[in-house]
Amino acid sequence: MTPSAASYGPGAPSLDIPAVTVAPGSTATTSLTVRNDSDIVEAYSLEVVGDCASWATVEPPRVSLYPGTSETVTIRLEPPRSPEIRAGELPLGVRVLPTEHPDAVQVPETTVHIEEFHELQTELAPRRRRGWLRGRYKLAVRNQGNTPVQVGFTPGQAGEELAFAFNPAEPKLEPGESVEVGLRVRTGKPVWFGSPVVWPFTLATAETGDQDETQPDETADRPPLDAEFVQIPVFPKWLLAVLAALLALLLAWFMLVRPAVRSAAKEAANEAVQPRPTLPGEQGGNGQTPGNGSGGASASPDGQGQGQGEGSGAGGDGTSTGDGTTVGDGQQSSATIDLKSSSGETKTGTYKVPEKSVFGVTDIVVANFQGDEGVMTISFGDRKITTIALETFRNQDYHWVTPIKIPANNTVTIEVTCAKPGTPATGRRSQGCHEVLNVSGVVSRTEQ
Repeated sequence: MTPSAASYGPGAPSLDIPAVTVAPGSTATTSLTVRNDSDIVEAYSLEVVGDCASWATVEPPRVSLYPGTSETVTIRLEPPRSPEIRAGELPLGVRVLPTEHPDAVQVPETTVHIEEFHELQTELAPRRRRGWLRGRYKLAVRNQGNTPVQVGFTPGQAGEELAFAFNPAEPKLEPGESVEVGLRVRTGKPVWFGSPVVWPFTLATAETGDQDETQPDETADRPPLDAEFVQIPVFPKWLLAVLAALLALLLAWFMLVRPAVRSAAKEAANEAVQPRPTLPGEQGGNGQTPGNGSGGASASPDGQGQGQGEGSGAGGDGTSTGDGTTVGDGQQSSATIDLKSSSGETKTGTYKVPEKSVFGVTDIVVANFQGDEGVMTISFGDRKITTIALETFRNQDYHWVTPIKIPANNTVTIEVTCAKPGTPATGRRSQGCHEVLNVSGVVSRTEQ
């Protein structure tokens, strides 16, 4: 474009620059016409000044003109695609310096319109997160365009099992500005056992708000980010293995170990109710040296015992057996009362002292081998000896240095109130309670 003729003084050119529009990352040109209106030959040096100087050039940078002639030079504009080159209008100036008349330098100006471009840079870290119900991610967003934008996020998942939350939800960024957005992913229900569940999802980033419809959205073609949330079970696999091992040990206890322990306890109870042997030289019931006697046979908790002397008694379902050994005019004796009762029932078992005899009791052994619950009361004649809670013992024994004498036709009595039957060695709960009492001492004859 050439201006109308004018006089700029000696060596002054006639010049003008048309306005130009350019997109960052591309090239645009405009022209400048230099005319020599002086009366001498003049050379002109041309140089771009101002905000566009770093990415604008003049071709050629120097011209020589005869008087009254002109020449058009090209101004090439190549702005980089960078957020530093803001969209909008920038001034463009070209300094024209005459060689012969440097004081006649001129700087013609025009306007360069920088077009908008949009570019968002996003990065999600980490791409894979593990958790019971929720996972947290960091989304870094940077505006690489040359105009301010407001950013929105669109998550995608095949089902509706995941919920997404962003903080901040829609940040606004200036050119070259970046922000870190927190992303929280949450599932609707936990996984209690089993293998981890993998939930893949995508995350798309786009500009929101008022956009110029004439400008293409350059971020629309960018592929979304891929990520995963791995939901781990609340109880790990090894815990199931531990529970299975504990269950196996428990079954082994009830099937193998517990019956063996019960059997050993029962044998110990049977041994405890054996009659105490009389040592040579031991005093009898009247203080005399015992004579030769025969050993008594054992009595078991089932009430089936044998012996030389046999006592009798009855109360409910209770039975008693006795055996003895002669000691001078007294006889070492042992009797067993075996009593069975139903749940919630009170029953009595007895052993009756024979006629013309006195029973001097020195030892009693009580067996509750089933582990029943209830109350047992032991009486010698009209004298109550003790009341015991069944659940507090399995085997219990009592001993007296001075015998407790029970006259003839009186009884050794046990009264049992069955509250709850226990579990015998078979491992199955019994239908009723079952207790055994063994009483030992010396039976002396009396003259009546």
